[in-house]
Amino acid sequence: MEKIKTPIPYYTEINDFLASIPWPSRTANPDFFCLRLKPLEGGNIPVYRPPFKRSFYFFALLLNSGKVHVNYGDQSASDPEAYLVFHSPGLVYSFAHNNSLEGYLVYFKPGAFSFFRPDFHSQFTLFDSHRTNLFKFGHSMFGQLAQHFEAVFSAYEHSDKDGHLEARLKLLGLLCHLEGFALERNRAEMPTTRQEQLLRNFIQMVDNNYIHKRTIKEYADMLSVSSNYLSQSVKQVSGRNALSFIAERLATEAKSLIQYTNFEIAQIAYQLNFSDPTNFGRFFRKQVGMSPSTFRQQRRQSN
Repeated sequence: MEKIKTPIPYYTEINDFLASIPWPSRTANPDFFCLRLKPLEGGNIPVYRPPFKRSFYFFALLLNSGKVHVNYGDQSASDPEAYLVFHSPGLVYSFAHNNSLEGYLVYFKPGAFSFFRPDFHSQFTLFDSHRTNLFKFGHSMFGQLAQHFEAVFSAYEHSDKDGHLEARLKLLGLLCHLEGFALERNRAEMPTTRQEQLLRNFIQMVDNNYIHKRTIKEYADMLSVSSNYLSQSVKQVSGRNALSFIAERLATEAKSLIQYTNFEIAQIAYQLNFSDPTNFGRFFRKQVGMSPSTFRQQRRQSN
């Protein structure tokens, strides 16, 4: 059987990504776009985007009144009341929800700040080149942070002079505020040992490379340690085999693709970089306890 190639989409332009959602809004400024997200009519309709990459930054403050599941690193959030998410260029990303999210989304390229912050990336640690940063909280915190987002969005919506210069300046102020917010949140979660930090870095690497890198040696090389040291450290800190993190991340994406898309099982196998559908089927049965087709049938019957 000829391999069906379905490479991960890579969006270099904000409008191209918006068209793929699809979303009716477009930006006249190719470097900067602010979008208010509101629950769509006919909610409870599952929305799933298979893995993709972007060449621009994204961050959002979201309030959830429905169903949403977010995977990031070794953690996941099911139906968080509200959350703040930061995503750097080049990271693999996918999402699933049921049209019940509302809040503020911002897309921008580094060029949006080249006039003022040419070293943008080094100024804001919120945007990590290795992982997605996500912070969960309740409705009250959403309201507090929303006030700061409103200042940016009001400037954006009421003027397009100089390519939304005022809004971009206010956005820098917002990011400075959020940097302090994130610092306080992260202090309690900072790794205390070298092995804990290595586990965190390993999980970040897996989250961004699981489709094309499947061996401990590949991750050990990227982390500049030996395979034995990586395996032993992961086992000691987490109590789990290092390979299980790779398999779990791959299985999570496989389940989403099977449940939320109409792709043939063979297409999904090749998209996830398996050599053939048979190997994918064996992997899926081992991880999930049933065949991909049975999993799809059960999920569709339950919806």
